[in-house]
Amino acid sequence: MNETGGTSRAWAEIDLGALRENVRVLKERATGAQFMAVVKADGYGHGAIPCARAAVAAGATWLGTATPQEALALRAQPWLPPDVRVLCWLWTPADPWQDAVEAGIDVSVSGMWALDAVTEAARRAEKPARVQLKADTGLGRNGCQPGADWEALVAAARRAEADGVLRVTGLWSHFACADEPGHPSIAAQLTRFREMTAYAEDQGLRPEVRHIANSAATLTLPETHFDLVRPGVAMYGISPSPDLGTSADFGLRPVMRLAASLALVKQVPGGHGVSYGHQYVTPGETTLGLVPVGYGDGVPRHASGTGPVLVDGKWRTVAGRIAMDQFVVDLGGDRPAEGAQAVLFGPGDRGEPTAEDWAQAAGTIAYEIVTRIGPRVPRVHLNES
Repeated sequence: MNETGGTSRAWAEIDLGALRENVRVLKERATGAQFMAVVKADGYGHGAIPCARAAVAAGATWLGTATPQEALALRAQPWLPPDVRVLCWLWTPADPWQDAVEAGIDVSVSGMWALDAVTEAARRAEKPARVQLKADTGLGRNGCQPGADWEALVAAARRAEADGVLRVTGLWSHFACADEPGHPSIAAQLTRFREMTAYAEDQGLRPEVRHIANSAATLTLPETHFDLVRPGVAMYGISPSPDLGTSADFGLRPVMRLAASLALVKQVPGGHGVSYGHQYVTPGETTLGLVPVGYGDGVPRHASGTGPVLVDGKWRTVAGRIAMDQFVVDLGGDRPAEGAQAVLFGPGDRGEPTAEDWAQAAGTIAYEIVTRIGPRVPRVHLNES
């Protein structure tokens, strides 16, 4: 750590106190429902293990992951209580099914091939598998189609449960447009989810949880909360959609603050080209600051010429193209010292840009901005206890 509070080049501060408070705020939105902290993709770039631990401390009783490797790494943590469940939902035939069964992972199943795979793994492990059936209610991605496919999957799962090979612990689905208020697909998916879960229960399944609510639904659609909510990006203090409101509107605080130390400050004349392609040329004599992060660190190249940065208390804009390891800001004649902080984004309450500002600059969503920050940028976890 250097005198600015970061490492010598760049760092991402992760405020676990803010994450715990976000969990409490979200739980208040879904009183009566259990809480799944979604920590896939290394906790949306924030660090899956410390974020999961903070979420559990704040009352999360489930953890959500995409890949089996993510799930197994969490389940192996000595601090994780056995009654905190881990759900994993993205499987391929070559994945470690038996390891997951032996570890007690809740395995999501979207089709007959996957049910066959987990059943075979349970028999080899000589241990009943924990299985959740995922319904495609309209997202058109993972999940079992309604109608004959769902009926066959439910029947096969019920037979396997009767044989003692597995336990169906959940029925679930995922919204396509919950972040678009009033979108007609929301009501259509909710109706289909109710129909598909009712059919499964009529056939004798008794799941521990039924769930469909993501961040946006947790915040704005109380009728979707059922037995469990699954906030992802909102837990990290980012609004799932600017159309729904800002983080502050929902009482959430962004958890990540990304900063770097200026590597060089120099004076240049007017008409001086900056970075590849000279897409930026200085309009007059000025000073340039070199920020030592680039697209190799996850800073989006699409934000070339538009990305905002706070340097020495003033907003600056990326001058020219973002390179693999660095980019330049025009300091307008100011001369902060080398090593001064350049803050790319943070909560925004100290005048710095936010991840949403970078998302708008890059033409993407704030989810991607935080998740794409790469391993060359160390995470500094604050307020762990």
